[in-house]
Amino acid sequence: MDSVMEHTQDKAQSLETMPLRIREAKLTDVEALIGLLRTLFAVEPDFDFNSLKQRKGLVQLICQEQGACVLVAEVGVRVVGMCSAQRAISTAEGGPVAWVEDVVVDPAFRHKGIGRWLLMTLEQWAVAQGMKRLQLLADQDNAPALAFYARQGWSTTRMGAWRKRLG
Repeated sequence: MDSVMEHTQDKAQSLETMPLRIREAKLTDVEALIGLLRTLFAVEPDFDFNSLKQRKGLVQLICQEQGACVLVAEVGVRVVGMCSAQRAISTAEGGPVAWVEDVVVDPAFRHKGIGRWLLMTLEQWAVAQGMKRLQLLADQDNAPALAFYARQGWSTTRMGAWRKRLG
């Protein structure tokens, strides 16, 4: 899936055209993605930034042949956003679903539609993979992110997130 998208900014924001390309991540993107994760984890108190762990996880996701997708948003040659999804099987849905993670756009490029394009492209991937649902976790104190997801058609559930660290 190599999806090229052209996006023109609203004239109120800028008179320039911003060429935006959404594509699958490559190993050469890992350092830029680590920088984006540093930004994301700075507002998510449940996660600690550790570049070695993030590098290891990104390499595994990018190299996974099936069941995962890591997308990047590029403006020119600069990676300015990312998101990822991983396949799971849902007994409630009777089939595959995807967990969405790491939705982040460089602060200098926010409010330009990049996050929307990332999620729309990820949704296209999920549909093509036969996924029945997308789901994600969002920090309840991150009001801008919650409002963003609501504008994109996401809805909350009554389920709460729990975790248990292993090892």
